Amino acid sequence: MSELSAAEHALLGAPHQYLTPLERPSLAEARAWCAELTRTHYENFHVATIFLPRRVRPHFESIYAYCRVADDLGDEVADTSVATRLLDAWGSMLDECYDAPERSMHPVFVALRETVAACDLPRQLFHDLLIAFKMDQVKTDYETWEELLEYSHYSANPVGRLVLWVCGYREEKLALLSDKICTALQLANFWQDVVEDKERGRRYLPAESMDRFGVDEGQIEGRVFTPEFGAMVRDLVTRTRAMLAEGGEISRYVDRELAVTLNLFRKGGDAILDGIVSQDYDVLRGRPVVTKTRKLSLLAGALLEKLRAGMKR
Repeated sequence: MSELSAAEHALLGAPHQYLTPLERPSLAEARAWCAELTRTHYENFHVATIFLPRRVRPHFESIYAYCRVADDLGDEVADTSVATRLLDAWGSMLDECYDAPERSMHPVFVALRETVAACDLPRQLFHDLLIAFKMDQVKTDYETWEELLEYSHYSANPVGRLVLWVCGYREEKLALLSDKICTALQLANFWQDVVEDKERGRRYLPAESMDRFGVDEGQIEGRVFTPEFGAMVRDLVTRTRAMLAEGGEISRYVDRELAVTLNLFRKGGDAILDGIVSQDYDVLRGRPVVTKTRKLSLLAGALLEKLRAGMKR
């Protein structure tokens, strides 16, 4: 049996499915582990990657697995001090993946090492994600729109930038457009999950917007919807949709296969916002969802785009 490194030993206390195995998995086994995690935990991400070239799918699955485990280490562990320790350990395992990959035992890092090497991925983007998950342990309320943008800089934007790197795009101009899409998707999820987040002790509705529209904290806790609350959410949705549209310009500058995937994510964000609108901005009565019909329509449109891209080669 292989001896666990100090970093991997520190992962004890994590959800059992994420514990480090005693035997180092092969690359094929590690990739299969990441693919299964992707398939079972985030249907939208799994479906979107189908529209990408087969050769890059394992890279996206290893990146997703890294993000998924890190997110769960922060959210699924009740004790804040334990969660912080686990996130620190995950960061140490990331550094080991870069500096001494032969020592990595966890399937995520066995698979991720191949992705890092093949695509020359910047280490800092992965560490930025951990900053966001650690922020969630200590910061529960947001005062301004700018604070939300800063949070999204760490929580969402690195993922979009990693997607671009995997697909061979390094230009900062494209990265900034990707940032707009990723930030907008993060914000759309916040507006969608107001009640659920409050139940977890978090409020992402910016206090400055609540003050501006005359909304108080008790309305969220009591699920008291008023015209003022609706006006506030309408304003937030409008600003978020404009950001999605601005970021959508990225599709003009990337290859058609990647554009299909980016468009699918962008349209998914618009669909979330449409769901909020369809409830007359009352996100307190229940979580707005994207209907199965809308999802199928988005997928059908993406498939048609992919077919057209193939015909024009």
